[in-house]
This record gives sequence, structure tokens and C-alpha cells, in this order.
Amino acid sequence: MKILNWFLVLAGICGLVGVRMLEDAIFYDPFLNYFHEANKNISIPQFEWGKLIVSHLFRFVLNLVFSCIIIYSLFKNKEWTIQGIVLITIIFAITFPIYLYCIYNKFEIGYLFSFYMRRFVIQPLILLLVIPLFYYRKQMLEKN
Repeated sequence: MKILNWFLVLAGICGLVGVRMLEDAIFYDPFLNYFHEANKNISIPQFEWGKLIVSHLFRFVLNLVFSCIIIYSLFKNKEWTIQGIVLITIIFAITFPIYLYCIYNKFEIGYLFSFYMRRFVIQPLILLLVIPLFYYRKQMLEKN
């Protein structure tokens, strides 16, 4: 059974890597090149709000599914998996409108601030906090 758990963790990681590697092909994100360019003075690309929002929501759902596979496979705890979903969703619900505001104001709030808000929207960074949190919780429960 442990082999299956580690296989699922690996599958979840591969899913997250796949989302990142295929971002050009499966998501509408005209800001990919804007944030990858070294020259910060390039103009903001033309885009469609609706397509951009739907694409980011789709990416969030994919990242959330793969993150849940990883969390559940590591800890085998439905309650913790649900808590992970809630935490990841709360962070997305906070950062996504801020990122959209940054776009609306043409990144006048600051390039780096906008860049990092975008990172929280498109990357599953919170997973890097949730896993150690649950691991610590598991250690504390086993200790008591």
C-alpha cells in the first residue's frame, strides 16, 4: 500500500509539473511573455478579460486537484485534505482579485508586487506550506 501512496504523490507532482510545462499550450495567458521578459519596460499585451479569468480558474482547479492528491496520499486524512482545499482556496480568493486589480491598473502598483501576486495565482505555492504544517501536526498527534 505504501508503494501506491508514493506513486500517487509522484503522480500529483508530475501533474503539477505538467501544468507548468504545458502552460503555453493549455492556458490563455498573454502575460506569460510579459513577466518572462528581462526588460520591464515592454508594453502590456492586449487580452480578453473573460478568457483570462476562465483560464486562471481552470488552472487553479487543476493545481488544486493535483495538490489534493498529494496531500491525501501523504497523510491519508480526508479532514486534512479538506482543510488543505480550504486554505489553498482562501489564498487564491485573496490573491486573484488583487492580481486582477494589478492588471486593471496596468501594473502601476509595482512590477514585483504584480509578479508575486501572479505567482500565488498560477502556482501551487501554498502546498509548500500546507505539507510541512500537516507533517508537524501529525508528529504532534503521534507524540501525544
